[in-house]
Amino acid sequence: MLHSLMGMGTGQFLVRELENRFVPNLRNCVKIVELKKIHAHIVKLSLSQSNFLVTKMVDLCDNFGNVGYATLLFEQLIEPNVFSYNAIIRTYTRNHQYSLAITLFKQMLRNSREPGQNPIFPDRFTYPFVIKSCSGLLWHHLGLQIHAQICKLGFKSHSITENALIDMYTKCDDLSNAHKVFEEMTNRDTISWNSLILGHTRLGQMDSARELFDEMPCRTIVSWTTMITGYCRIDCYADALDIFREMQMVGIEPDEISVTSVLPACAQLGALEVGKWIHMYSDKKGFLQKTGICNALVEMYAKCGCIDEAMHLFDQLVEKDVISWSTMIGGLANHGRGYEAIELFQELQKAQVVPNGITFLGVLSACSHAGLWNEGLKYFDVMRVDYHIVPEIEHYGCLVDLLGRSGCLDRALDMILKMPMKPDSRIWNSLLSFCRIHQNLEIAVIAMEKLLELEPEESGNYILLANIYAELGKWESVSNIRKLIRSKRIKKTPGCSLIEVNNVVQEFVSGDKSKPFSQDVFWILEMLALHQARISDLIELA
Repeated sequence: MLHSLMGMGTGQFLVRELENRFVPNLRNCVKIVELKKIHAHIVKLSLSQSNFLVTKMVDLCDNFGNVGYATLLFEQLIEPNVFSYNAIIRTYTRNHQYSLAITLFKQMLRNSREPGQNPIFPDRFTYPFVIKSCSGLLWHHLGLQIHAQICKLGFKSHSITENALIDMYTKCDDLSNAHKVFEEMTNRDTISWNSLILGHTRLGQMDSARELFDEMPCRTIVSWTTMITGYCRIDCYADALDIFREMQMVGIEPDEISVTSVLPACAQLGALEVGKWIHMYSDKKGFLQKTGICNALVEMYAKCGCIDEAMHLFDQLVEKDVISWSTMIGGLANHGRGYEAIELFQELQKAQVVPNGITFLGVLSACSHAGLWNEGLKYFDVMRVDYHIVPEIEHYGCLVDLLGRSGCLDRALDMILKMPMKPDSRIWNSLLSFCRIHQNLEIAVIAMEKLLELEPEESGNYILLANIYAELGKWESVSNIRKLIRSKRIKKTPGCSLIEVNNVVQEFVSGDKSKPFSQDVFWILEMLALHQARISDLIELA
């Protein structure tokens, strides 16, 4: 009876009435099992070809993250319309099935051209998700084609589509086209600005990002966090802290992401007081329930020299992931507490946590600091054989450090020469440093030759070799090295140091007198030098 009425007005009315009866049930559906029961009733009433109901069921599958069932629902449609196409494309995109989304989009375009098929054209709700799929796949060329199609069909002025285009271009490192879309926009919102700023920060173009940030009419927590993360990415940690403070001054409270983003800056600068404030703030806001924030705090305390505070926080963690263990093991190793780091690694194994490459960097470093070179070689094999982790150049660097400290310079050199990748300057510099300690001129010359190939303008390498010659009493060689430095006009990189005073990190560079309080600092240093000289005189008289 129902089928006989489908082509008539009365039939369409009855179908619509039946469809509407399912809407409340679908709206209240919270489990995939419930959806399947509703679907069974829909099939029983011969409504499985209803684009209206299928679209709503596909949207529910999207909420449940069940892409497979969404696909089954869509594929049963003989004549899907633009709404059902949009629903399935949206579901694929949100669940990171970008290739499937693009395939369905192309199928929609093909069906619209085939004879006998009702033409289906994409609308302004189709393109944002198709563009997002291009972003996920980094398909720049296809993104350009879709952009051209959008302009041709007149959907260019839709802000959601324009924001998706900016996001796609920035992720594909095409900032030129991203700026063109941005400049042609009629209504720019915070998403437009944030996407463009993020594109510059991803490429390390912080000056351009800062210009956009300063021009931005309304900044959100996302804007501030993007700038903090960008500065940290290019190691401009002082700028990251400045942005963090400025954000608070304008009345924006840090959230979990901004706190996690700024903690590496505290760790690298030794800004312990700021780090402690973040710890208290996170505790007050309930952020410490998040393992990621606790891991960042553990790293901050460890790098700021407060290894006991780091250990205390680590012990309080309810859920420890591999990052938690790796951070703590590395922190103990860097503080010379190698045996404790190795014991902690053994606890990790008992807890059945699978270590990663960073974990083993900490373990190898711990063995090096503890003088356990045999154990270090054993753990290197455990990493490769038991956990199937392919050693990277940093792991080989740890082995060079391990063997160098133990005086096994021949073995260290042999390992460097047999590495599966080309040794970098840090590895050769490490070997050269140990040659000075153990006064091995023969291997030092080999290391120096390699360093000259990699870093011909680095003054530290020449100075280190000159020091080795000096300690061996080869003064003529020392003189030759100094002449070589002068002839190449190599300049020594000035040393610098950081100190935190009243929650502000100050950087001092050797010979720099540009700071307004420089004269006061030099005067105090002279007073301290005089005081030290007087103490030395008194000791000699005594």
